[in-house]
Amino acid sequence: MVREWDPRTASSAEIASLLGTLNAVLAVDLPQDPPWRESSMREYLAEVMPGERRISWVAQAEAEADGTPGAILGHVHVLLLGDIGVLEVLVHPSARRTGLGRDLLLTAARRVYQEGFQSIGVEVVGDTPAIAFYESLGFSKEYVETRSVLDLSGVDWAELAEMATGISAGYHLQFHPGGPPDELIEAYARAKAEVRDVEDGELRPSSYDPQRLRDSLDCLHRRGMRPYIVLALHEQTGEVAGLTEVVVPVQHPTRADQYDTIVVQNHRGYGIDRAIKARMLMELRSAETELTEVQTWNAQANEAMLKVNAELGYRPDREWCEYSIDVAELVHRLDAGR
Repeated sequence: MVREWDPRTASSAEIASLLGTLNAVLAVDLPQDPPWRESSMREYLAEVMPGERRISWVAQAEAEADGTPGAILGHVHVLLLGDIGVLEVLVHPSARRTGLGRDLLLTAARRVYQEGFQSIGVEVVGDTPAIAFYESLGFSKEYVETRSVLDLSGVDWAELAEMATGISAGYHLQFHPGGPPDELIEAYARAKAEVRDVEDGELRPSSYDPQRLRDSLDCLHRRGMRPYIVLALHEQTGEVAGLTEVVVPVQHPTRADQYDTIVVQNHRGYGIDRAIKARMLMELRSAETELTEVQTWNAQANEAMLKVNAELGYRPDREWCEYSIDVAELVHRLDAGR
């Protein structure tokens, strides 16, 4: 049974059951990834940025003979933002190849269509069954990144400390747990607006407006995700010449997520990119005692950043692909297949 579901009002048992399905999917599709924890899971699923909406559905097994609610075997949510609906579909490995994934997808696609959106996007991990699933339904691949993972147990910390100081004169680095101070928000926003480490796809819009940056940081905190920022400041102008962002989710605190790394065009060639990322790792070592890995995503054409990551010890792991489809076409295909 597929039904609309609100994580804000869901029972603790339902949150735990959904978490169990998520970890079962990870164990099969991404066995090297750490399992997720229940900490702030409800908030992670419920909180969104101003102007965005998330709608969720679950597929639940029949109740047990004693009346105990059945396990959640599948989940789909759609994030409505801009002019696109962004999907995420989970199906427990035991319920795959039963048509459940198609049912969940159709339910979400119909709502996106009713809401007046033109297209649906989804992020799909390479070398998983999801690739064939979405391609069979007519989704087109729009963008590919490489995920790389750094195992902190193999880091040469003395060498990393040298990298963190390998920046030209005229610049200095600052570490800001929780986010940049408000007096630097406008300069921070200008740096993000001018250039970024990768071209943003439609599925991952970034924030280049000062107030939206504040809203983004607030949303991260509400979702149980701890942001850390390292800035490179140009001493003569006080401008943000470079920045790197890492977020440590309480849902999987052993593996951090690298967000944007940016060096402003006029400040390239001074060793900023490697220095800010090395400084970040040095700070995380003491700030996050459970942390064992950091994962980052880069466009395959971004050779400069891939080279920096390799110098820091990151190793390529998986392709991450963004797919999209016209929502009316998707609804038609799914209805025709019933």
